[in-house]
Amino acid sequence: MMQNEAIRSRPHIPGYGIPEGSEGMVTWEWVMEQVTAQRNYWICTVTPDNRPHATPVWGIWLDADFYHGGAAHTRRARNLATNPHMVMHLESGDTVVIIEGTAEYLTETTVDPQLAARLDAEYVKKYAMPHGLPVWRLRPTKAFAWHDYPTSVTRWVFTTA
Repeated sequence: MMQNEAIRSRPHIPGYGIPEGSEGMVTWEWVMEQVTAQRNYWICTVTPDNRPHATPVWGIWLDADFYHGGAAHTRRARNLATNPHMVMHLESGDTVVIIEGTAEYLTETTVDPQLAARLDAEYVKKYAMPHGLPVWRLRPTKAFAWHDYPTSVTRWVFTTA
């Protein structure tokens, strides 16, 4: 599944003062600047008994996807193995980026070796150490971002090809 395009709009949340027009909306380029500049991210998963679970992780954004680790025994990995729905968001409550999507577990047998090498190279640049496999890949389905609430609140819905 390849990300095709993102449709940018305003979320409809009555009573929160979000403007209807496009003036002030943030760009996807701004979102990528925020995401790639971060060291830490929060991811939220769902436990087998349908409770939310949040944990901080290191990760990288490469091409159109977010990648993070998680050994098979971690709660987040066990959650994703049974329910691949995931949310990633930044630490800030003022400069906000929230990305919803579906996670995919990548191992030595399921990932292209060139992608694995690129992931390690990016991880070394960011964290001064390689990560290796396995990793989780978040494929975005929806995103929200803002830096001047409510004026800049923006939503993206991703289509897939």
